[in-house]
Amino acid sequence: MTPAARISAAVEILADIDARRRPATDALKDWGLSHRFAGSKDRAAIASLVYDALRRKASAAWIMGEGTPRAIMLGMLKLQRGLSPDAIGALCSGERFAPEPLTADERERLERADLSTAPAPVAGDFPNWIEPSLRRLFGDDLVPEMQALTTRAPLDLRVNRLKVSSRDEAHDALPHLNAIETPLSPLGLRIAPSEDGRGPAVQSEPEFLKGWIEIQDEGSQLVALLSGAKPGEQVVDLCAGGGGKTLALAAQMENHGQIYATDNDARRLAPIHDRLNRAGVRNVQVRTPRARADAVTDLDGKIDCVLVDAPCTGIGTWRRNPDAKWRLRPGSLEVRRNEQATVLDRAAALVKPGGRIVYITCSILPEENDDALSAFMERHAGFSPIPFDTVLEQAGLGSLKASVRPTAHGLQLTPHTTGTDGFYAAILVRNP
Repeated sequence: MTPAARISAAVEILADIDARRRPATDALKDWGLSHRFAGSKDRAAIASLVYDALRRKASAAWIMGEGTPRAIMLGMLKLQRGLSPDAIGALCSGERFAPEPLTADERERLERADLSTAPAPVAGDFPNWIEPSLRRLFGDDLVPEMQALTTRAPLDLRVNRLKVSSRDEAHDALPHLNAIETPLSPLGLRIAPSEDGRGPAVQSEPEFLKGWIEIQDEGSQLVALLSGAKPGEQVVDLCAGGGGKTLALAAQMENHGQIYATDNDARRLAPIHDRLNRAGVRNVQVRTPRARADAVTDLDGKIDCVLVDAPCTGIGTWRRNPDAKWRLRPGSLEVRRNEQATVLDRAAALVKPGGRIVYITCSILPEENDDALSAFMERHAGFSPIPFDTVLEQAGLGSLKASVRPTAHGLQLTPHTTGTDGFYAAILVRNP
């Protein structure tokens, strides 16, 4: 397919997403099934166009004066891809499979594209209704912070110290990936995003199959390190899911002590078993809930550290899931807040005196972060937050002070300040 034909296809898919209010992945899959002539490179390039358009949906519509799929695509090519009006016009030739030629109004709008007077939700490409919440956290930095969430995320890898002696050894074994060391995590390697949106097939690499590396965002690596999990401790990963942070904790604990990995949704635990085997982890018990029964009741009052990777809106991952921002509704936030309260209350029963709860979200909304912990501490007077600078020093990550955003109870990572996904982390200690 020609570049122009790919743009036409992406506009068609955007129209399908808008008309049927469906996830981008579903629309892209259906388009691929009905256009089998498109090769893998074509499908990847089209997906990249669609996701970039969703990243800049509001700002692209603003500069073009309308929110049609075509207008959003044209505006994205200007704002996200940096194409000139002439270059966009050359792609929109009206020839076979190419978009129709630019109108005089479209060309004029592309030539004078300017977001300097756009309201924050437009300039930052986010839903209007969350602006008050975001301003509480970011203040005058709101627009640059949210614009950073419109960029493409890199592919980060975590080096598994249970299988390989150092990050350098893993790096040297993968020269063809052109990875660089992550600037903040001592365990990370980073692969820059490609132009067509396709990353390398890391999961086919021998080093991945041998358990040397895991795919994990640098922010996720950092919040796992902040947990302070030590060899010999008793740890519960209460929302373990597929096990990404469970594996990171096991490596920190050098396979000594015990981790109990559980989740209230047994289906989410399915991948964890193979991942544990591949990574050489020996100190994890997977506790699968049965018929909604709690799988860790016998551990109440015995645990040194409870990791709560809480269910949340996932706003901090919008770089990777740009269509999710336009499907977010106030009702879904309320659902997540209730789930967070439930899981925090469960964690409180597990922690022994002097133990700690490590609360993590991939969100930047104060309602899901500081507010959730304030409400928790009102319900459980025996818990108090550890100051964030103390947490950083104890984890050997004091250098993060210059880039993380401190909050009332914890700290916030963001693409703008740390180059990571938007993770929140706080540690509450149970008073003896």
